[in-house]
Amino acid sequence: MELFSEYYKKDHVLSRIDARVKLLVALVLLSLVLSYKGFALPVLVTLLCLFLCIRMRIPLRVFVMRFSEPLFIAVVVVLLKLFFSGEDALFSTNIMGLKVVAHTDGLMEGLLIGGRIIGAVSVVAMLGFATPFTEFMAGLSWFRVPKGFIEILMFAYRYIFVLFEDAQVIYQSQKNRLGYSNVRRGLSSFGTLAGSLTIRAFDHSQSTTVAMVQRGYDGGMPMLRHKSFKSSEIFASALFLIVMGVIWRI
Repeated sequence: MELFSEYYKKDHVLSRIDARVKLLVALVLLSLVLSYKGFALPVLVTLLCLFLCIRMRIPLRVFVMRFSEPLFIAVVVVLLKLFFSGEDALFSTNIMGLKVVAHTDGLMEGLLIGGRIIGAVSVVAMLGFATPFTEFMAGLSWFRVPKGFIEILMFAYRYIFVLFEDAQVIYQSQKNRLGYSNVRRGLSSFGTLAGSLTIRAFDHSQSTTVAMVQRGYDGGMPMLRHKSFKSSEIFASALFLIVMGVIWRI
């Protein structure tokens, strides 16, 4: 459960900044990173987010788990572009009688896309590390995000912990009974685990619906009340975005 908890969100500079300001800065940074035509801005944003994570003392295990999947996707994209895109040959080799050619321009294009992926994920991860979930939802509500979408996010966030605990109990029971002793039994046990979690998710949804209706739920979800914007936060955020915008234009 430590992987998904907020125990590491201690008091730091970013945690004291208004969630609405952080959301706006993150959205602008995402647009700049995804539309940039080179390496400088994505690399700079990634290094900046990494520095801030170190300053916030994010556990290494949590950091690695958050970036493992996007890093894998970036590597796959680079390999696909390297071997299946481009015209300038970098090298060629024969694998089981099949000629495989790597391309220089394909490699560069793949690195550009991979850099954008890592830069964008760094911004999103940094926003998640620095913002408690309740404040994040309140910020989305202030930006007039549809209420239905916010409610789904809140229920999903609430019950992901419940389902994760259920999955741990089932997995440990299967493991104690040698359910993962070989590949065949492991696949069968995993299928049973997935089916059990699906059934429990439906059971939890029905129980939650009945409980909320009995307590007078009318479709409105109470949110945190925001304080007034601080001029110092607005000024610092605007200055930061201007600097990023200048780098984007170079």
